Amino acid sequence: MRILFSTIVFLTLAAASPAQDGSMDATPSHEKPFATFDAASEPFLSDPHDLVVGPDGRLYVADKFANRIAILDRVSLELLDSFGDGELSAPRDISFDSEGRAVIADSGSGRIMIYDMSGERPRLSGEIIGVSRTEGAVAHPNGRIYANSSGYGSITAFQNGEIVATAGGLIGAHDVEVGPNGDLWVADMGNRRVVRYSQNLEIVSVFDDTKYGFLGPRYLDVDEIGRVIVADQDAHRMIMIEPDGALVGIIGNGLPGKGPNRFDDPEGVAIYGSTYFFADSDNNRVVRYRVVMN
Repeated sequence: MRILFSTIVFLTLAAASPAQDGSMDATPSHEKPFATFDAASEPFLSDPHDLVVGPDGRLYVADKFANRIAILDRVSLELLDSFGDGELSAPRDISFDSEGRAVIADSGSGRIMIYDMSGERPRLSGEIIGVSRTEGAVAHPNGRIYANSSGYGSITAFQNGEIVATAGGLIGAHDVEVGPNGDLWVADMGNRRVVRYSQNLEIVSVFDDTKYGFLGPRYLDVDEIGRVIVADQDAHRMIMIEPDGALVGIIGNGLPGKGPNRFDDPEGVAIYGSTYFFADSDNNRVVRYRVVMN
């Protein structure tokens, strides 16, 4: 838990908390929850990081301290299976390419690990080495793999394993995801901002306004109309932002907790239609929320 950061955020947001005495809620709409709590898994994970719904409809979770990818039923949130045991070291992120292969940011080994998922069991079929302390990786529809190297402070585009583009100034950067128009969105934790890049890694826009209150944006996802949900880990909050930068809503009050609208160091975000899955990391579980506004 990050108590100092949490206290600061709580004091900032206390005035925006919903009324509890039945009086009219004066909380600005952009500071209200953008989704409602639906369900939570049991705490069988070990510091889960990013997650994604795979091509088979199951939920894949980078289970960091268990050194595996955990596979959950997205409806019951029960653990179905896992893979990568004995091969992965502190995996942080997972995505799938157009051929259904799993692309994993394996932070402990500084590699991007690629798994063939077509057989009876997932099989390690490739890797990209030298990605120091990689926190995020995504397989892009253009055939490239984009990976953040928090150790080098850079994002790199790989085509067939070769570097084709890179951008720096991203010390501590975590997630990278693809927007509906093909742009890349990066959770730039060290600079407390979210950065949008073109496919050639030119900066398109930067979200760093004080209205977001970012303390440690780690992972994110982008919906079909370009809205971004950011897991601001150090603030124990989820934040939704419109493509133009307008703040839509916030889940979490700035303090670590457990229960509806409470998180403890949340990291992962996966959008699946009108359903949102979040990795409630220090509670060692996945939680599911449903949309309450559009």
